[in-house]
Amino acid sequence: MMYLLESLRIALRGLSANKLRSALTMLGIIIGVAAVITLLSVGQGVQTLVTSSLESIGTNLLFVFPGNIQSMGAGARFTTAAYLTMRDADAIRSEVPNITAVAPSLQGTVDVEYGKTTIRTTLIGATPEYGPVRNYQPADGTFLTPEHQATGARVAVLGWRLASKLFPPEVYPIGQTIKINRIPFRVIGVLKEKGGGSFGSQDDVVMVPLSVAQQRLYPNRRSPAGEPLISVIDVQVDSQKHMDTVAASITDVLRQLHRLKPEDDNDFTVISQADLINIFGQITGVLTLFLGAIAGISLLVGGIGIMNIMLVSVTERTREIGIRKAVGAKRRDILLQFLIEALVLSLIGGAFGIMLGIAGALAVDRLSADLTTVITPQAILLATGFSAAVGLFFGIYPASRAARLNPIEALRYE
Repeated sequence: MMYLLESLRIALRGLSANKLRSALTMLGIIIGVAAVITLLSVGQGVQTLVTSSLESIGTNLLFVFPGNIQSMGAGARFTTAAYLTMRDADAIRSEVPNITAVAPSLQGTVDVEYGKTTIRTTLIGATPEYGPVRNYQPADGTFLTPEHQATGARVAVLGWRLASKLFPPEVYPIGQTIKINRIPFRVIGVLKEKGGGSFGSQDDVVMVPLSVAQQRLYPNRRSPAGEPLISVIDVQVDSQKHMDTVAASITDVLRQLHRLKPEDDNDFTVISQADLINIFGQITGVLTLFLGAIAGISLLVGGIGIMNIMLVSVTERTREIGIRKAVGAKRRDILLQFLIEALVLSLIGGAFGIMLGIAGALAVDRLSADLTTVITPQAILLATGFSAAVGLFFGIYPASRAARLNPIEALRYE
């Protein structure tokens, strides 16, 4: 132990003799560790945001999408036309047991105008069931009603963020007239704040009756039979234990309604909330690893800097090495001495990098309204361990080179 402490003292003395050079060498490790911690924290924050936003949209939900999601992508093919209509939603509502609500919706992008302000945002053509199913609650005014849906009333419910951007603080939104794709609508409600979502803010939306969206805003979205299309059907199940059986029942009902043969693939997809969380969790997990790998490259660059400076140090201290060997120092003593110096460089740089990385993660957190970065002990341990490993790995060659020096030749070195 005393020997290690003495080696550490000598290492610190050697590094302090060339403060600027040591600081510049550590800079690569500092940047690398900071980048690893910051980017891993951002990746973990994205993963948490996606999971929380998917959990906030409701409970015990199944989603029915048009098309086979497993075959989507470049060159995707469907055995039959991929679309959903109100007939599908009505069939699920009447024929599938153990469900509490069915909420078909039509989604698109529109321009919303009020006065001289125009905002491009997400439109949801919804039925009255959509609000309770997706946990949308009005903060002011009311949500869409069956009467609005039946009469095709041109009324709109605004997300909290959209309302705050569209109207000045002194204007009360309820009762105001806005234009959606230049068609006038009367605002009847503003929703409570929900926060960021997986595909954008859940507060940056405008909702109108589904019948109005189909007839006035998207009249051309129709099936080959001329029926208005819908984008997704949300199905709320009465209990978590019935999720699988309800999904199977929905599949049977829609296959029969779409007249699919036994050998035909589904032209729709039934997916649960848990499945979506798992899918997006895998995607964000890969993203986090990718960000960490990119940051790891800067650590390797820092390690090369350590090896470079240690080789210079070996050259400068050749006579010192010769003297130490002449008075009895063994090869392992010289090897250990230079390895400790390399480790000290990387660990001190790692300590500063941790502080800089935490500061960077907190800065990203403050700059983003929806994203909350998550600084985990695992990220700090990974960055610290990797920096120590880099110092050890890139310090081995200079240390072994110093240990192999012939003491006589070293003493002659000028």
